[in-house]
Amino acid sequence: MTNLETAIVSCAEKALWLEVALTPKPGLVDRRTNGAHNDMDFTTFIHSIVSLRPFLQEYFELGYHHRGTLPDLFNQLRQTGSLAEKAMLTATNGINTHKGANFSFAVLLGAAGMYLQEKPDMTLPFSPVDTQAILKLASELTKPLLVQDFQHLNRKKHLSYGERLYLEKGSTGIRGEAAAGYPALANYLLPYLRANQKEKTDLLLLRSLIYLMSDVEDSNLLHRGGTTALDTVRKESKKIHQAALSEKELLNELINYDTLLTKRYLSPGGSADLLSLGIYFAQLEGLFYSPFGKKV
Repeated sequence: MTNLETAIVSCAEKALWLEVALTPKPGLVDRRTNGAHNDMDFTTFIHSIVSLRPFLQEYFELGYHHRGTLPDLFNQLRQTGSLAEKAMLTATNGINTHKGANFSFAVLLGAAGMYLQEKPDMTLPFSPVDTQAILKLASELTKPLLVQDFQHLNRKKHLSYGERLYLEKGSTGIRGEAAAGYPALANYLLPYLRANQKEKTDLLLLRSLIYLMSDVEDSNLLHRGGTTALDTVRKESKKIHQAALSEKELLNELINYDTLLTKRYLSPGGSADLLSLGIYFAQLEGLFYSPFGKKV
């Protein structure tokens, strides 16, 4: 792999590390607490990320070397993604730590590889135009997925919780987000990161998480608490976001909110996954630090 290709894959891996290490995160696993999770901790995520590392590179290479149709590429990415998920579950003793993130990074790294086929002189940082082009490719890759995955659910005996949410609530979850070109990234998170890139990185990412929690349809919250819980967390997060708290005030507020969401058994895992994707693109655009430890 070239230095650019290595850097792109490294950005994906580092995004997963930065997301789980970010502390404090309400209802989520971090370096301080397990949040609303009784079956996983920070160490579980370490094992999970290490198990996914080789697959991140394979996703990119599949896109970079692909010469067929988009459906063919998606099928290859999905098959590899299934192997990655099995490796993750083996590493975590059956605990689902990164199923949603694994799906998205398969699609986005595959799309990035395909995008670079026609960009032999590409260098970091990427521009927002580059990011948008990759998101558009991701949309084209995954649009048929909604029909394929949801049209015959009534015939299935065993449904995932995402499939149950679709039947019960009409929520398409991360599949719908991907098929739409990740609007939560394109329209909300990335513009926010670009506009506030001078802020201290950890603080910016905590504010970004709360910003996501105040707006997105988080499938984890829907699964655990239904629409009532989702609406409540959105309102509470929006109040925190709009309060323009100082760093000390925000940290205290998030520690208290972590305690509250843990008591409610609510975890905004969908927002956490989107944050890791935002961190990935923020690195590619040079909004904070590159895999080589310097501003790009």
